[in-house]
Amino acid sequence: MSQLFGEVAGDYHEARPDYSPEIVEAIRAYHGGTPGALVEVGAGTGLATQMLLTLGAPMTCVEPDRRMARVLAARFPEVEVVTVPFEEWTPPPGGVPALACALAWHWLDPATRNRRSYDALTPGGTLAVFAHRYAYVDPAHAAALEAAFESADPQQFRDRSDDWFHADIADSGLFADVRSVPFRRAVPLDTAAYQRLVSTFSPQLRRPPELRERVLAAVGAAVDGFGGTVVLDLRTTLVLARRPA
Repeated sequence: MSQLFGEVAGDYHEARPDYSPEIVEAIRAYHGGTPGALVEVGAGTGLATQMLLTLGAPMTCVEPDRRMARVLAARFPEVEVVTVPFEEWTPPPGGVPALACALAWHWLDPATRNRRSYDALTPGGTLAVFAHRYAYVDPAHAAALEAAFESADPQQFRDRSDDWFHADIADSGLFADVRSVPFRRAVPLDTAAYQRLVSTFSPQLRRPPELRERVLAAVGAAVDGFGGTVVLDLRTTLVLARRPA
């Protein structure tokens, strides 16, 4: 499933919202400055990479899907790209001072992701995990879009809570000073942009082609029905944790 998105590697970078630069400043403040090196796990096509590079640390990106990794390497030649699942990646001797994971924590093996992250970090190293939650500014738009999705495909996929990974990391018992930092912003999308975004979601990619088209038509009609623009209430949660020194 972690390689599901390679099918839309060309569109993913343009369709998905970017990340607030405030995330970088929060990581820097928590770490106590710029880390000596940073590894990003599940980097995809580099949406978070683009932001994380502003930390100023040498970066390595671990990405299992070769199609995504090719796009990533072409966009960011200054980054070392390792095309391998996180579960098969070998950290450098002594570990790394910072490890980041954007919108990919749920794709990592839940039985090992915390232990592997802990083992990959140097003592005192920083773990930074963050993800978006796609909600809507207008409750009426949210209801209309939920109805549109269900009209096309009654089998819906339910989201987890905004900061579910905070509990996952804290409950592992491996990390110290686990904290959540929320970010929130409004992102307007026209009908075509919203359809393009939906086309990169994993539930949509799991659907057969004919059902995908029905879903896109239904949500497109819904957005057109309220003026051709939907405003996302984009909620981003950053969870920071430290390997004890």
